[in-house]
Amino acid sequence: MHPNIQQTLDLFDDYNRQDPHIFVWQGTQYPQEYFLATKLYEWVLKLDPNASNALILASRCQHIGRWEIPRDSFPLDKSGYLQWRKTLANHHAEKAKVIMEQSKVPDTLIADVQEIILKKKLKVNPVVQTMENALCLVFLAYQYETFFPNHRAKIVNILRKSLLKMDRQGHHFALTLPYSTEGMAYIHEALDLLNDKKIG
Repeated sequence: MHPNIQQTLDLFDDYNRQDPHIFVWQGTQYPQEYFLATKLYEWVLKLDPNASNALILASRCQHIGRWEIPRDSFPLDKSGYLQWRKTLANHHAEKAKVIMEQSKVPDTLIADVQEIILKKKLKVNPVVQTMENALCLVFLAYQYETFFPNHRAKIVNILRKSLLKMDRQGHHFALTLPYSTEGMAYIHEALDLLNDKKIG
C-alpha cells in the first residue's frame, strides 16, 4: 500500500474518533463512526481481498463526520429523510476530499473515492456494489439485533429494501451471520418477498 494511502486512512480514523456518539460492542465502548468505519473496511476486504485503493479509502470515510448533520435538522417525514441522506452523502464526499488533498492523494483517486461515497452507478459499477454489500453487512452484523425489536412492524420491509441493494455475494454472507431465531426469521421472510417478486 502506498504510504499516503495509509496516512489518509489514519487521518480518516482520527476524524471519526471525534464522534460524540458511543457504540458499545461486546462490553467495550467506541466512538460510533470510528467503530463502524473499521468494520466496513474489514467487510470490504472480506468481500474483495484485492480491493482497489479507491475502495479501501472509501471504506474508512463512507460516513465520515456523520454526526455533524443530525437527522432532526431536517423535517421528520420521508421527503426530509431523503433530503438528509443526500446532504449527508455530499458532506461525506467533501469532507473526505479535504482530508485526501491534505495527504496529497492524486486527483483521479479522489474522484474515484467520491464516486463510491456517492454510490454512483450502483448495480453497474462492481466497486460501488461491493461497498453497498459491505454497508448492509455491517448493519446486519453489528446493529440489526438491537434495531429490530423497536421496529418489528416494518422490519421486514426495511430488510427487503436493504437486501434488494445487495447482490448474490452479499446475500450469501448475510445468511452466514449469527442471528437470534427471531432475527433470522425476519431475514428469511424478506428474502422470500424478494424471490416472489422475481418469480412474479
